[in-house]
Amino acid sequence: MTDPYARNMFGNNNPYYAKRPVKGKVVVVLDGVYDDRGLSLMKPPSRALVRGEIHEFIMTDETKGPGEVVNQIAYLAFAEISQASVIIVGDPVRIGDTLIGNIAGYDETHMPNHLNIVLKGNRESGRTMGVHLDDEITIG
Repeated sequence: MTDPYARNMFGNNNPYYAKRPVKGKVVVVLDGVYDDRGLSLMKPPSRALVRGEIHEFIMTDETKGPGEVVNQIAYLAFAEISQASVIIVGDPVRIGDTLIGNIAGYDETHMPNHLNIVLKGNRESGRTMGVHLDDEITIG
């Protein structure tokens, strides 16, 4: 089998015609800003998130995407998924009603425990942003 993204099968066409948002709740608020994290963003632009999974959200102000390395990061939060769906690079991410960034890519360092979901936005930690436990997070 071959990866359709690696084969550039879709070109510039987005095959995601319609999808529902992923929803979840913050279960851990993080605090920390680092300049040399070395997150390797995997090449696929989409990931399926399943109800009950817990994933980590990380902020960066670097303009990076799939296949690139992100160094300048701030730890935002861990969230438990309550509504499953598929997320795509570029999807907006909100905590409550506030847009905090867009998906830049995914890092598998801690898999199968959890996926690092890297967001392009202000490089601020969850504590600094005022994120609270049980805040709703919405992707898409």
